[in-house]
Amino acid sequence: MNNYLDRFSESERVYLEYSDEQLGCQYTPEKTMFAVWSPNSDKVSLVLYGENFDEEEADKVYEMEKKENGVWTVNVSGNHKNKFYQYKVECDEEVNYAVDPYARAVSQNGVKGAVVDLKETDPSGWAGDKRPIFEEIEDAVLYEMHVRDFSISENSGMKYKGKYLAFTEEGATLAGTDIKTGIDHLKELGITHIHLLPIFDYGSVDESKDEEYNWGYDPMNYNVPEGSYSTDSTDPLARIKELKEMVLSLHKNGIRVVMDVVYNHTYATLTSSFGKLAPEYYYRFKDNGEFSNGSGCGNEVASEIPMVRKFIVESVKYWAEEYHIDGFRFDLMALHDKETMKLIEKTLREIDSNILIYGEPWMADYSPLPGELQMRKGEQRNLGIGVFNDNLRDAVKGSTRGEDRGYATGKISNINHVKEGIVAAINSFAANPNEVVNYVSAHDDLSLWDKIEKSNPVDSRANKVRMNNLCNAIVLTSQGIPFLHGGVELLRTKYGVANSYNSPDDINQIEWERKTKNFESFAYNKGLIELRREHPAFRMRDSEEIREKLEFLEAADGIIIYQLKDNANNDSWKQIVVIFNPNHESKEVILPEDDKWNVVVKEERAGTEVLEVIDNQRVMVPKISTMVLYK
Repeated sequence: MNNYLDRFSESERVYLEYSDEQLGCQYTPEKTMFAVWSPNSDKVSLVLYGENFDEEEADKVYEMEKKENGVWTVNVSGNHKNKFYQYKVECDEEVNYAVDPYARAVSQNGVKGAVVDLKETDPSGWAGDKRPIFEEIEDAVLYEMHVRDFSISENSGMKYKGKYLAFTEEGATLAGTDIKTGIDHLKELGITHIHLLPIFDYGSVDESKDEEYNWGYDPMNYNVPEGSYSTDSTDPLARIKELKEMVLSLHKNGIRVVMDVVYNHTYATLTSSFGKLAPEYYYRFKDNGEFSNGSGCGNEVASEIPMVRKFIVESVKYWAEEYHIDGFRFDLMALHDKETMKLIEKTLREIDSNILIYGEPWMADYSPLPGELQMRKGEQRNLGIGVFNDNLRDAVKGSTRGEDRGYATGKISNINHVKEGIVAAINSFAANPNEVVNYVSAHDDLSLWDKIEKSNPVDSRANKVRMNNLCNAIVLTSQGIPFLHGGVELLRTKYGVANSYNSPDDINQIEWERKTKNFESFAYNKGLIELRREHPAFRMRDSEEIREKLEFLEAADGIIIYQLKDNANNDSWKQIVVIFNPNHESKEVILPEDDKWNVVVKEERAGTEVLEVIDNQRVMVPKISTMVLYK
C-alpha cells in the first residue's frame, strides 16, 4: 500500500486524510450550502442557473472558499429550490464545468445538478413504509431484473412500460388472459428480493429518446435515479418520487429491493465529475501514468483513498436511508479494497441488520490495487458479505458462453463442484452459508435456456426443460442464498445473444406469453421456492450445523443424494432426502432407511404437498430430474 501511494507528492498527501465535512448541496428555504472536494484545483466557483434545465447562461456565479482539507464551500442565501447548478473548476489554466458528485437530483441526462427539497419527493405513505419482515440473510430468494425488461413488452398488461411505476401496477395480466404479470407475478412466484440492474443515473442512454436501451453499468451520477425509467426525465423530482413509489409498492407486497451498484468505475474518465474535480485521487493509475483499467471499462475508482471511500460509504448509506433500499450487489467487487467493504457493511448493518451485501469477487483485468487488499473470493470470510459462486454455476451448466456441458446438462464429471455448492462452499472459500450466492444464470452471458439449447442441440425440447428445472432445483435446494435470473422460470430467451447490454427490447424484454407456453416450468420453480421458504432445513444458519445435519450418501452413475437429518434448523420434517439424477434414463436409488417416505418433488412437480408415498427403501428417480422426499 505504501508503494502505491508513492505517486503522491508530500504536498498532495495532506489530501489523503479523511474529512468528515458534509459534501454536496444542503437545501433550506433560507439558504443553500454547497461543498465539493477538489484538492488540487486553483479555483472553484458555484454556477447557479434558473429552473429550466437547458439554460446556458448562469443566473449568478459564486466564488467558493477553499479549506485546508481540499473542500471548497459557499453558502448562498435565499430560496433556490428547483434551480440547477454546476461547479466551475479551474486548474493549471484549464477550465471545466462539473456536476456535483454528491448531487441528489439532476437535469435530463445528468449534465447539471438540481437544488431540491427531498421532502417533496416522498409519496403518500412513505413515512410509514416498512421493510418486509426478514429474519435471516439465508432466507433470501433473489430475483434479478432490469427495470425496462420487466414491463416493456406490448403484452405485459402494464401501463407504465419500461418505467419505475410499472412495479406499482397491481392486477396486471397477460393481454387477453388471466395470467398474472408484473408485481403479481413476483408475488405468485414467491421470491423475497428483487435485484434491480443499475437504477442510478447512467450515461449510456439519451434520456430524451424512449427507444434507447442499456443495462446501465455506466455510472454518471451515483446518488440520483436513472431518468429514462421515469415518466418525465426533464423533471428532477419525478425520477426520485417514482422510484420511491416503486420501492413502497414492492414493500407493501412483501418484496425487498436490492440495488446493483457500480462504484468500481465511471462511464467517462476525464470528463466525469471525478475526472474534472480530482482525477489523481478518484482513480487508480498504472506505473506509466496511464489510468488503470481493472474494470475493463477504461478506468477504475480508487476506493482505498480516504475521501473516495467516504464517497462510496456515504452513497450506499444515502440509498438505504432515503430510498429504503434493502440490499446492494457490488459489481466487480474485487476492485474494492477490503477496508472499504468492511466499513460499508458496518454502516449498513446500523440501518438494518439484514440488509443484503454481496458482489462479484473478481475483476475484468489487472489492477494496481495490491492483491492482499482486493475483495476476492475467500476474502469475505466472516465479514457479513456474500460472493457469487461461479464454481457452482459452471459446474451445473458448463462455461457461460461455450458449448460445453455441466452436471445438469450431460457432463457429470463436475459432481464434486456441485456438492461443494450444495453445502454453501463451507469447505472451500466460505466460512458461513450467508456468504455464498448460488446461481446458474444472470443477465451476463446466455440465458439459461439459450445456454442449454447451445450445449444440447440434439436433445428433445422435453429434455431441455428437464435440464432447466434441474439447474434451478440445485440452486433452490442448496445451502446459502439462491439467485435467479428474472424470467428463468419462464424459460427466458435472449435469442442467443450473450452480451445483450445494449440490444433492443425484442431481445431483452420479458416475453410474458412464455408464462402461458411454459406454465409447468413456472409452477415447478414456484413450488421449489415454496419448499425452500417453508422448510428451514434448506436454510441452515451456520457451517457447523451444515456439517452435522447434511450428509451425502453413496450413489452410482453420477447421481447426487443427500439427507438433511434430525430436524435440521428446527424443521418440522425429521428427515429430508434430496436426489439429483442427471442421466438420460431413470435410475434406482437406495434410500437411507426402509420406511414410509413422502414425495414432494418429482419430475415436473414441486412444492410441499405430498405427491405420493413410497413404502420401501428403493425408489426409481426419473431421468434428468430432482426428487425430494421426507419423513
